[in-house]
Amino acid sequence: MKYNRTYNFSAGPATMPEPVLEEIRDEMMNYRGSGMCVMEMSHRSKVYQQIIDEAEQDLRDLMGIPDNYKVLFIQGGATLQFAMIPMNLMKNGVACYVETGAWSKKAIAEAKKYGDVHVVASSKDKNYTYIPDCDDLDIPENTDYVYICENETIHGVTWQKLPNTKGHVLVSDQSSMFLSKPCNVSDYGLIYAGVQKNVGPAGMVVVIIREDLIRDDLDPHVPIYMSYKTHADNGSMYNTPNCWAIYCCGKVFKYLKSIGGLEAMEKLNIEKAKVMYDFLDSSRMFKGTVEKKDRSLMNIPFVTESAELDAKVVAATKAAGYDNLKGHKSVGGLRASVYNAMPKEGVEALVEFLKKFEAENS
Repeated sequence: MKYNRTYNFSAGPATMPEPVLEEIRDEMMNYRGSGMCVMEMSHRSKVYQQIIDEAEQDLRDLMGIPDNYKVLFIQGGATLQFAMIPMNLMKNGVACYVETGAWSKKAIAEAKKYGDVHVVASSKDKNYTYIPDCDDLDIPENTDYVYICENETIHGVTWQKLPNTKGHVLVSDQSSMFLSKPCNVSDYGLIYAGVQKNVGPAGMVVVIIREDLIRDDLDPHVPIYMSYKTHADNGSMYNTPNCWAIYCCGKVFKYLKSIGGLEAMEKLNIEKAKVMYDFLDSSRMFKGTVEKKDRSLMNIPFVTESAELDAKVVAATKAAGYDNLKGHKSVGGLRASVYNAMPKEGVEALVEFLKKFEAENS
């Protein structure tokens, strides 16, 4: 059965692979003979334990996660991690942050509530249109961790080279580029990703944390749920987890393995982004907003000469079946999010529509 589906360029919640959605549909009323939907199932059941175990193992396989890292499925989305990270990792009360856009800026503001935060580099001077040079940062010796947002969803910049942390723990928000390319997990102390952009439905974050960073000597005022140790000790089941999101993410992990893993996914993502960036670089009406060397493969912001024309483009694209191209309210303009599940044909169709719009409105 074919459905009339729009090309959804939303920054999140975002499009999911159609084969995954079809499989979820087929299991909706009766998951593998259990007689019930996963949404109805006890998280303490043997059937569900197999679901979460397989999801974790498939993610470990995809990313090559070393044995000395824990994989945690935590509710609250990525935003909760802005507080949870300093609560758990600020042993000396000192952290260094690199400010590259809206989400790292929010993380900085939250971390300041818990300790001494050093903004060791920033691209605010050019409205977050590039990644600053981080080869020789001024990092205090007692720094607990260095924090980056590896792909800024709103401003469309991404890190091509990780910062020199001078031996300190690296923490990365990978929400909007998670599983879009191979990742050497050992380069990081902690990786986290809200799943609603590249992996599954909203309402959960995946945390990959090195075991030596999981502490049992936190401030007694830290809520039990906000301790990584709570989730690690209980297999992400201290309380009822987001069972549905874990199930859906597990389907996506298997799908990614079936198409050749993260190497194959990166190749496709490079091809898709090139279609869009080649158009923007040749267009007279549309212009990309990010320096070429730091362009994201996932989130592509662009503008016309005026806010009025931007709005006209958004209305025209929506009417034509290309949805959610309006830029974030904080920056305006337009933005095409071309996550893993966006097919190349969707990007090609959008570019053809924009070319036609430009020709008719020049």
